[in-house]
Amino acid sequence: MKKTFPIEIEGKKPERVVDSIKHEINKYLKRERKKKLPEGADFWDFDCQVGVNKEEATPKHVAELSKAIDAVLAAESKIVYIEIIAKPAARTRKARSESDRKPTTQK
Repeated sequence: MKKTFPIEIEGKKPERVVDSIKHEINKYLKRERKKKLPEGADFWDFDCQVGVNKEEATPKHVAELSKAIDAVLAAESKIVYIEIIAKPAARTRKARSESDRKPTTQK
């Protein structure tokens, strides 16, 4: 999804428009996560960018999208650019150190 959303719409408060933008993004994410994963992938990862326009968009994590949109609203911009690209990803295990492991008890 690469889309520019207007924030100022005649007859609607900007806060309500931002809520509808967030709702549309959440619907898109939910729809993408339901798609069948390719072989070797564990989950859908998303490359996200948010900004006033495409040139000024900064990379964000999926969990930060809502705050980033609020920041654009706080900057009193009339539009917000959102780019979300789905990609399959595989989970990786973290290397555990000796101090992270639980001590074994012998009976």
